[in-house]
Parts: sequence; C-alpha cells; structure tokens
Amino acid sequence: MTNVAILESRQSVLAGILLTSLAYLLFSTQDAAIKLLVADITVLQILFFRSATILIGCGLVGGAKVYAQAARSPIVRAMLLRSFLILIAWLCYYTAAKHLQLAELTTIYFAAPIIVTVLSIALLGEKVPAIRWAAVLLGFVGVFIACDPARLGFSMPVLLVLAAAFLWGLSIVLLRKIALQERTLIQLILNNAFFLVIAGLPLLQLWQTPDPRSLALLVGVGVLGGLAQFLLFEGMKRAPVSIIAPFEYTSLVWAFALGFAIWGDVPRAEVFIGAALIVGAGLIIVASERFGRPAG
Repeated sequence: MTNVAILESRQSVLAGILLTSLAYLLFSTQDAAIKLLVADITVLQILFFRSATILIGCGLVGGAKVYAQAARSPIVRAMLLRSFLILIAWLCYYTAAKHLQLAELTTIYFAAPIIVTVLSIALLGEKVPAIRWAAVLLGFVGVFIACDPARLGFSMPVLLVLAAAFLWGLSIVLLRKIALQERTLIQLILNNAFFLVIAGLPLLQLWQTPDPRSLALLVGVGVLGGLAQFLLFEGMKRAPVSIIAPFEYTSLVWAFALGFAIWGDVPRAEVFIGAALIVGAGLIIVASERFGRPAG
C-alpha cells in the first residue's frame, strides 16, 4: 500500500471507532430510558414505538421514494435474518431488565465483544492480532472488576442476558457484511420495518395506552435508537468488526453514569478501576491503529 492509502485506511478506521463509540453512548441512554419504561409498558410496545419513530424519521430524510427503494434492495433477506436475531436478543435482554440492575445487565452482556471477535475470525476471515485480543480481554476484566457478576450465579435472568449477548454478537458480524452493500438509510428502514410488523401484531391484544410521561419516553427511545443505529451502521462501513468490538465496553461507563444520574446509584471504588481498564483497552486499539500497521 502507498503512504496515502495507508493514511486513508487509518483515518477510515479511526472514523469508524468514533462513530461506533458515539453509537454506544446513545444505546446506553436508550437502555436507561427503556428500563424506566419496562415496569409499565411491554417490551413489544416499546419496540413498536421505537421502530415507528425511526421509520418516520427515515421518510423525512429520504422522502417517500426511499421506502420503495428499500423494498427492492438486494439485502432484504439478509436484513430480515439480522432483524430476527436482534428481536430475540431484545426480548431476552429486556425481560431480564425487570430483575437485574442496569450495571448488572451491562456487565453480563459484555460477553458480546469477545463473541464478536471470535465470530469475525470464523465467519468473516478477519485477522485479529494479539494486541487486539489483549484489548478485548482487558476490557472484559475491567467489566468484571466493576460489577463482579459472579455473585449473581446462573439464574434465568443471567442466562437470558448471555443468550442476548450471543445473538447480538452474531448480528454485528452479519451487519459488517450487509453494511458494505447498501446505504445506511435503506438498512434502517428494513431493520425497523421488520420490528414494526412483528411487534405490532401482538399489540392488537396487548396494547396499553401510555400516559404523557411514557409517551415522551417512547418517542425519546425512538430518536435515540435511530441515531444510534445510524452511527453504528456508518461505523461498520469504515472499520473491521474485530477492531470496533472492544469499544462496546465503553457502554459500561455510560451505564454507571446514567445509573447515578437517574437512580442515584453511587459507584464503588472497583467501578473506577474497571472503567480505567476499559478506557485503557480502547486506547490500546486506537494507538495500534494510529501508529501500527493499517487494519486488514
């Protein structure tokens, strides 16, 4: 590769890291809003409102013609498969949210970056150097120290979150393949049209009219989820999935910050130690991509 090509490759990877890091901040904020909602509103209704909000936003940005373009897209089948995986992951994760704290949910769920890294080798043929493995494992150690999930045991909520982590990891690897084939706006429409239909049908029997506070939260979840998905899809176009995977750990920092801001949860000393390790893992990846060989 020429020097110009190497520089462009590194800039693309760093842009992918930035976009996905912002996406995980928004996903964490969305999760906090959903945790406020699940006590009174079903997961399916939350998913329906989120999808409807995102689809309306796509139409405002791309115009009415964008829906017809999405229906004719060559990635329809692949996107439906990915959406199905995410649907099951959603149901597992937010059912467990009724029984676990936000920090506990986030911690257990962070088996996902390791799963993503392994699957990126098996399914995408990515080459993962030792330093990237070290960053993934360092991030997970930070998560473990911060939350100590071992004390929770293998209860049903814990198993549900682990199942969600595996399904999410599989969907992320599939997204890397899809992201390079189609515009982000089309991906958003296909992803959320599936959720709108799947979540909407049961609501004919399960509908609960939200109060003004819940309605505001539902719309907020849609806006946050739509922006987060857009940034994640754009980030996936710019960097290998094994590079991006460790940055999902940054969600833990946001989970604790939001837990303190909303529920008054005061982080323990171990949280700050874990957060430092998580940040260190991210910096290792950034440094290796900025100063090392370009990503393959």
